[in-house]
Amino acid sequence: MWFITGFYVILIVIFTNKVDGQKKDQEDFECPSATGTGNFADPVTCRRFYQCVDGHPYVNRCPSGLFFDDISKYCTFPNEARCGPIASTPAPITERPTDLAEKCNPAECQLPYCFCSKDGTVIPGNLEPENTPQMILLTFDGAINLQNYDHYRKVLKPKRKNPNGCPIKGTFYVSHEYSNYQMIQQLASEGHEMGTETISLQTGLQDKGYEEWVGEMIGMREILRHFANVSKSEVVGMRAPFLKPGRNTQYKVLEEFGYIYDSSVGVPALPIPVWPYTLDYKIPHECKSGTCPTKSFPGVWEVPLNAHYIEGFEGGHCPYLDQCVLHNHDPDEVFEWLQEDFLKYYDQNRAPYMMAFHTNWFSIKELEKGLDKFLDWALTLPDVWFVTTTQALTWMTDPKSAKLLNNNYEPWSCSKRETLPPTPCKVASKCALAFKKENFTDTRYLETCQDCPNQYPWLGDATGSGIPNKDNYVPDNV
Repeated sequence: MWFITGFYVILIVIFTNKVDGQKKDQEDFECPSATGTGNFADPVTCRRFYQCVDGHPYVNRCPSGLFFDDISKYCTFPNEARCGPIASTPAPITERPTDLAEKCNPAECQLPYCFCSKDGTVIPGNLEPENTPQMILLTFDGAINLQNYDHYRKVLKPKRKNPNGCPIKGTFYVSHEYSNYQMIQQLASEGHEMGTETISLQTGLQDKGYEEWVGEMIGMREILRHFANVSKSEVVGMRAPFLKPGRNTQYKVLEEFGYIYDSSVGVPALPIPVWPYTLDYKIPHECKSGTCPTKSFPGVWEVPLNAHYIEGFEGGHCPYLDQCVLHNHDPDEVFEWLQEDFLKYYDQNRAPYMMAFHTNWFSIKELEKGLDKFLDWALTLPDVWFVTTTQALTWMTDPKSAKLLNNNYEPWSCSKRETLPPTPCKVASKCALAFKKENFTDTRYLETCQDCPNQYPWLGDATGSGIPNKDNYVPDNV
């Protein structure tokens, strides 16, 4: 009898010791504070694990013959179990990468090398609007040829003059295919600015690499130099095809090859227009394309395209004027639409009014006539200037009151720069050239005051030498 009673006493003692041991183990084990809930390896043996619930540990034992795997967090065969505790992998870093541009810091961003503001609407030099010249930027994208040349000359006719008596100026972002380089040289010799779009206007370039952007941009600049006599020092700006910037890659090319600015970033319809800014800091508005730069590119300017729109008026929102739906209007209605759109700038912060065009605009007479009315009206207003993009940025680096610009502001004067190309030849070389593009060969026509090249200039062979992949461009800062 005593034997049986003693046996139960032994069992009770063993059970009590086991429970006390578990209680002691549970008291000794601390659940990870960062997690609080989950399964965790016992630091003493692989046969056990702790289940933490809201920070409180409960000891558990694996079934006979199985061990706790501290990676998979369950009991498994001994040869498969990774006994713990195993240091957990650090959580992914959620801090912003250090190479991303920070938000504007006006105290650290000073003209002439840096300009930014919190929302992009502040006037350079903290000038009052009434003391700020209202700059209008006439920009034209794509090839220049018989289809549009006379229309462009009509817009930029010499009788249209700025307040200082000098003819108004425009900026051309030139693409190569179908361009007439005698016409380009004529426009450049008159002081209009030539920038680069790309050689091929290929779609999807925003997703391409560094070498592709170099070939398209720097190759286009080389074509302008070789066939239109436009020096490299005069080509300092660019615009990406279809307003799809090439993320950080395109801007690295700009930075390394001596460009001053880009004009590819679209701005959504905002109550107050955005001024150009340098890319030392983060872009101060939504990126419409989704492919804007995210890194800092100190000193590189962005001249954005504010959306054109009239609240509650047919036409929609558009960065290019020919993309707004205005073809159902007569010239007076087009004029009134442009007038009201422009006054958002003139009556507010006088950010440069970008008037960006493709050839399409000039194929509709009502649009062309409405534009003529607008240009003549704008020139009757005080302090309105039609300048090139580079002239606008020159003023921004050292802002002057509008009252000081009429007679003695050299960057906008009539004096012809020595770096401009000479007036082109009267009779151009008319070149019919073999053009191999992908898997087919065609004929392309090119007019230039230079001798005809061996074949049609293209990517990798900007001079048309006929030697494939001849071009090798070296960054300016190497």
